[in-house]
Amino acid sequence: MTTPETITIEHMDGAAAARAEDAFTLVYAEAFAEPPYDKTSDSIDANFRRFRSQVRKKTFSAALARTGDGEPVGIAYGYPLSPSTGWWDRLTTPVSDELRREDGHRTFGLMELAVRAPWRRLGVARRMHEAVLTDTTAERVLLNARPDVEAAQAAYRSWGYRKVGEAHPWEGAVLHDVMVLDLRGSGG
Repeated sequence: MTTPETITIEHMDGAAAARAEDAFTLVYAEAFAEPPYDKTSDSIDANFRRFRSQVRKKTFSAALARTGDGEPVGIAYGYPLSPSTGWWDRLTTPVSDELRREDGHRTFGLMELAVRAPWRRLGVARRMHEAVLTDTTAERVLLNARPDVEAAQAAYRSWGYRKVGEAHPWEGAVLHDVMVLDLRGSGG
């Protein structure tokens, strides 16, 4: 076991994250193979096909947590949503035009945040969350979270996220909470 002080968090751009894809894959595959996610190798492969496209975005931001000896323990990544994002279209109940308005800078979409089981409850997720947002000029952060994962829900609420709706983020997905964190006190 590692203490929080010996875990380093590296903020990465897309090129650096692409070079560390094996570490991102290891964390993702282990964290999301567990219930209730139960990701299969096919869904993990599909996620990393998207990842390879996402890291090419010039606004991509990532964080990778490692132990002192370099073992990957956590990942976080995302990027600002484009004006044509389909994120808001997946909500089960429509939200106001003002809430769903995107301009390519307004909202940072947090695509993934995961910590391997032995390193949970050490503050690693919060540190990665802060690192991935280090350079953002966005007004807010948007994420989808499963309502049945109580630890993640509690963490997001304690960081200031609020639920703005529910969505099936992709075809066949279970219902997720759509959560927003206001970074600029805009209430948006």
